[in-house]
Amino acid sequence: MIIDQQEFNVKGLTYSIRSAMEKDAEALSSLRLQMDGETEYMDREQGEGFIDPARFEQIIRLDSEKERNLFLVTIVKEQIVGYSRCEGVDLKRFSHKVEFGVCVAKEFWGYGIGKKLLELSIDWADTNGIEKMTLNVVGTNDKAMELYKRMGFEIEGTLKKDRRHAARYYDTVMMGRFRG
Repeated sequence: MIIDQQEFNVKGLTYSIRSAMEKDAEALSSLRLQMDGETEYMDREQGEGFIDPARFEQIIRLDSEKERNLFLVTIVKEQIVGYSRCEGVDLKRFSHKVEFGVCVAKEFWGYGIGKKLLELSIDWADTNGIEKMTLNVVGTNDKAMELYKRMGFEIEGTLKKDRRHAARYYDTVMMGRFRG
């Protein structure tokens, strides 16, 4: 699905959010690799699950065509600094929901970019008849969980010791939001 570009100004930073385009593939590949090394909150360590530009082009093309997928990018001064995806599945028993994921480069934390990506995704989901959005978050990411709760998500479950970073285990918190 495609949405129109929107402009925002927060704390003196002007940024835009729009649907991803195939021309974004190389920048997205580099950004994803960068962000995996910036925080413990990502599923991957830096370099794991690498997606090359050609694969990103395929993802963007499919997401643009599928009515139940949405791939958004955030741009500051012509540079992609964050992105989010909503991905549905083709199985009828799960056709009422999408899974949401978001990434923002650490340099741009604190400008409401993640929140704006989430708001636009929720608006898109509600407008397009999607009944449920799901997401997973590391149990120690209190700031993200607070945001998700404010946006109508609730905790649906916890996977204990679901991930291991070096020698320490972390829980994964599963959250969901039903269309209001």
